[in-house]
Amino acid sequence: MPILAELVTRGCRAVGVDFSRSSLGQGRELCPGAAVVSPRMSAYSEASKAVFSVFEEMAPTVEGLSIDEAFLDVRGLDHIIGTPIEIAMRLRREIRERVGLPITVGVARTKFLAKVASGVAKPDGLLLVPPDFELAFLHPLPVERLWGVGKVTSRKLRANGITTVGEVAALSEGTLVSLLGRASGRHLHALAHNHDPRPVVHRPRRRSIGAQRALGRRRRTREELATALMALVDRVTRRLRTAARMCRTIVLRLRFQDFTRATRSFTLPEPTCHTPTILMTATGLLRTSMPMIERRGCTLIGIALANLIDQGPIQLLLPLDRARNLDATIDRVRDRFGSGAITRGALVGQDPGVVVPLLPD
Repeated sequence: MPILAELVTRGCRAVGVDFSRSSLGQGRELCPGAAVVSPRMSAYSEASKAVFSVFEEMAPTVEGLSIDEAFLDVRGLDHIIGTPIEIAMRLRREIRERVGLPITVGVARTKFLAKVASGVAKPDGLLLVPPDFELAFLHPLPVERLWGVGKVTSRKLRANGITTVGEVAALSEGTLVSLLGRASGRHLHALAHNHDPRPVVHRPRRRSIGAQRALGRRRRTREELATALMALVDRVTRRLRTAARMCRTIVLRLRFQDFTRATRSFTLPEPTCHTPTILMTATGLLRTSMPMIERRGCTLIGIALANLIDQGPIQLLLPLDRARNLDATIDRVRDRFGSGAITRGALVGQDPGVVVPLLPD
């Protein structure tokens, strides 16, 4: 499970962490007899925390993008820790020794170029892009290296004979806007010239907590979907309480067999961290979505808790005793004996599937 890290030099701003992923469904199609080992998200989370602790020791400003990606601002550290390349080498060495994981480090003047450099340096590499070599490095790369160039934009650019970043840079902003639209055209024109003024900012508190489970192509019954949702709600509400947060908005996320997606949400009148309240709301969202699911087939289900606030002295709704005490007791049992120590009867013997955290919005 390689981790990716990104860094930046004078004007230098970044370091990132990225656990590489692959499509389990695609792997099973290509190799039906493969033995699949379920992921342990708790282990990934602990590894991420350990890596971030090294980052935070190394730089005063760390911008976490997700469980697996962050930027570090290393400007002004030359006389304290060392040059950007020395910091990058130390990061790789200390994370290997203390966490036991390899990282890839990209060093550049902007966040965008640090991201590109780390991608080019994968796996387990280190790449410095000096300020006077930026465009020489960037322009020969394929257009897909630009942030925001997905399959649709890539097809459109290549259909017009534009295959490299340099060819994008050779076009005027107006030409790109007419080809891709105002926002995308201006965005890619700036990146193709390595114009990225965004500073590294301290990692903000997450605005949502969520998890999702891939279901595969087989049609799922209402009961199977409800059971999968129940397990997801148990997982995310425990994380919510561990973070000492409460939520008001519950979001159900669905992906269908045609790869389209849909979300359904409901905002509660009062913030809560109680599993029964959140489960009841999520189940209601699933119930109203069933006609759409039955028509199109559901291949992924997810739950996100949004409109988060810190737990505090708020007015509780009646009854205010049993649900809160039960949640706290179950959390303590799982903290002491593991996540599988206590579970719902409906989940006993069920395949938990592949469950991953949703990235913060």
